[in-house]
Amino acid sequence: MEFLSFLIDFILHVDQHLQAFVQAYGVWVYALLFLIVFVETGVVVMPFLPGDSLLFVVGALAGAGLMSYPVAVAVLLAAAILGDQCNYTIGRWVGPRVFQWENSRFFNRQAFERAHAFYEKYGGITIVVARFMPFLRTFVPFVAGVAEMSRIKFTLYNILGAVIWVLGICTAGYFLGSLPWVKQNLEFIIWGMILLPGVIVLIGAWRARQRAVAT
Repeated sequence: MEFLSFLIDFILHVDQHLQAFVQAYGVWVYALLFLIVFVETGVVVMPFLPGDSLLFVVGALAGAGLMSYPVAVAVLLAAAILGDQCNYTIGRWVGPRVFQWENSRFFNRQAFERAHAFYEKYGGITIVVARFMPFLRTFVPFVAGVAEMSRIKFTLYNILGAVIWVLGICTAGYFLGSLPWVKQNLEFIIWGMILLPGVIVLIGAWRARQRAVAT
């Protein structure tokens, strides 16, 4: 329970925790950033770690002179790309083992073929967009691996998505994080980054379900 309470507090007040870490440990903050982003994107059971809010806060701290913007961006890019590659590789390893259970309720050859066809057709844009969606960001690379999406295609879109995600949000934090209104409402901004993408996903899933029922 103590760890859970700390994790929730860290997610909601990531700016305060990161600033305190920088003041206490200096350049080791870059190792911490790499670890958080790599685990959040690379380990399918850890989708609840901060992502978008972390990048925004890192940009804001860099804008305030507490961190190096180029170093932070380079570290975060490496973590995001390698994390997705790890997640994809786990999926590629798991997929052939679960889809061979022909009589399984959840995993079967037909499901594999549908997933494979989807990722071959829409996998690129899915990987890029999922970067901005908590939880989906963690599961999409795994499913792409399970569906045996081409590794070359996955890698290209993985890099593209990581560059847009990291540069976009860190840069926004760098230029906007010092604004008084942003500082005063940072907690609400963090909540918005956590909840808004989730609401969008739920609405999209509900509409897709409604269309499926209608047909």
